[in-house]
Amino acid sequence: MTAQKSDHTLSASQQITNWLQDFDQTLRTKNIDKAAEFFEKEGYWRDLVSFTWNIKTLEGQDEIKEMLSHTLETTEPHDWQLDGDAVENNGVIEAWISFKTKVSKGYGHLRLRNGKAWTLLTTMTELTDFPEKRKKLRSKGAEHGADPNRLTWQEKRELEEKNLGYSEQPYCLVIGGGQGGIGLGARLRQLEVPTIVIDKQPRPGDTWRNRYKSLCLHDPVWYDHMPYLPFPDNWPVFTPKDKVGDWLEMYTKIMELNYWGSTECVNAAFDEELQQWNVEVDRAGERLVLHPKQLVLATGMSGLPNIPEITGAKDFAGEQHHSSQHPGGEAYRDKKCVVLGANNSAHDICAALWENGADVTMIQRSSTHIIKSNTLMDEVLGGLYSEEAVENGITTYKADLTFGSIPFKIMPEFHEPVYRKVAEIDADFYKRLTDAGFMLDFGEDHTGLFMKYLRRGSGYYIDVGASELVAEGKIKLKPNVSIDHIKPKSVVLTDGTELEADLIVYATGFGSMNGWAAKIISQEVADKVGKCWGMGSDTAKDSGPWEGELRNMWKPTQQEALWFHGGNLHQSRHYSQYLSLQIKARMEGLETPVYGLQEVHHLE
Repeated sequence: MTAQKSDHTLSASQQITNWLQDFDQTLRTKNIDKAAEFFEKEGYWRDLVSFTWNIKTLEGQDEIKEMLSHTLETTEPHDWQLDGDAVENNGVIEAWISFKTKVSKGYGHLRLRNGKAWTLLTTMTELTDFPEKRKKLRSKGAEHGADPNRLTWQEKRELEEKNLGYSEQPYCLVIGGGQGGIGLGARLRQLEVPTIVIDKQPRPGDTWRNRYKSLCLHDPVWYDHMPYLPFPDNWPVFTPKDKVGDWLEMYTKIMELNYWGSTECVNAAFDEELQQWNVEVDRAGERLVLHPKQLVLATGMSGLPNIPEITGAKDFAGEQHHSSQHPGGEAYRDKKCVVLGANNSAHDICAALWENGADVTMIQRSSTHIIKSNTLMDEVLGGLYSEEAVENGITTYKADLTFGSIPFKIMPEFHEPVYRKVAEIDADFYKRLTDAGFMLDFGEDHTGLFMKYLRRGSGYYIDVGASELVAEGKIKLKPNVSIDHIKPKSVVLTDGTELEADLIVYATGFGSMNGWAAKIISQEVADKVGKCWGMGSDTAKDSGPWEGELRNMWKPTQQEALWFHGGNLHQSRHYSQYLSLQIKARMEGLETPVYGLQEVHHLE
């Protein structure tokens, strides 16, 4: 068999093995033109660090050829192997694969159609000379023999905590101690990268504890594990906020992270000459300057709160705050409450206010995608993240890689039929919502929740009960309007309607993560790196040009030694692996030639 033809008399596994052997040989001979022909003309190669020292999708033979012409010499890929058995379905053969490069071990996924690669995923899993100290490489923990100067494990930890940031500098500083910063901190710890994670809240998990009382994760437990330490089997499907907070605090302690609570970053600047950051922090009233070589902003997927400037807001006699500051519904019994927004937080807050006896009105400015939680689990996530998936041998790691193996360009093709089915299954539910006046959408191309999330990070609600209250009129709805101006005891909408108000909640989302870069470093650096998130899909709030990957996330940026880390628990868990390897490689002085560094297009 050659790469050009598929021999259907061969098993799926044999076809994959033949493709890998031929591809391996072609790469060894550095025949780049021939290597590109192993792919369909419009085939895809998604690389997570192993070839490009970047997160990059190559679309079509020409882009693949271009990438190989820049990377093949230094990468030296070899030893491509099939892992397990290949599976054939509707003319597509899928397989897990492993490979090696000059400095790393890799793992990936391959889809063949008619003997050619439709999609190839390659990921770096380990730096060959710097493996994580786990399993057979784990520390003994005890030092046998006699030593009068012996330090216990605890004494060593105390010494490290005392010195790091004072007599010794961290190699990496992570600003933001939520689940993203903590998960990345654990990865860097395992790679022996001296790291400090800072957060302005006193305790790990406080960001969750301080939110409104009814908050729970809307994603199921199988989707939300942290690196290394999965939730136990009795963990609830949807984790309540305080339980998330306690888990993060416990995780930080068990994983022995150098976590500084009550610590705020005052400012940061990169010293070109010394190739290090100067970061001034306030640690519980103590001012000090840290000098990390790498700086990670792990300030959540979102940036600073978006609070609209509305005429008359200063004169409002009641209470007003952004959804991120909302304490819960308990204090608002019999109060007139207006919530501006109609996405996840708006629905959660409206439902909690209603439960606590408030009169609540949701103001919906633009359409929202709604999917019922159970339907999301059954029809969308279940194949990869569910108890059934676990029973079928789909580990969290394999689920993450399967999700990651689908290039963003063709992801809509995978999602569109799923959400058509969702629309049919819950047709009665959707009809009752729209009959109540709710402006509903499934995304511009009917691709639903995940594409909206990846493109813009907003515009949806996973329904855990609030939609029923909207459909029944218990949560009052004012669609297709906004607040025109505010009076001392009321709001006036753009259609002239006036609503009495004791409370206004701005569930109006957040800006781009680079807002934090502007605040902490400078507007100049924020402009230099450009927008974070979105991929240039040319849909609402995600203007082009097409990037093919999420902008600036988990990969090198136009500002040397500055990284962005965030996303949901699934993304934080999965992509923290690649970010930690990129940082470790730089610490060890490995050559890390970045291919295809993202250009910056200044977007609205």
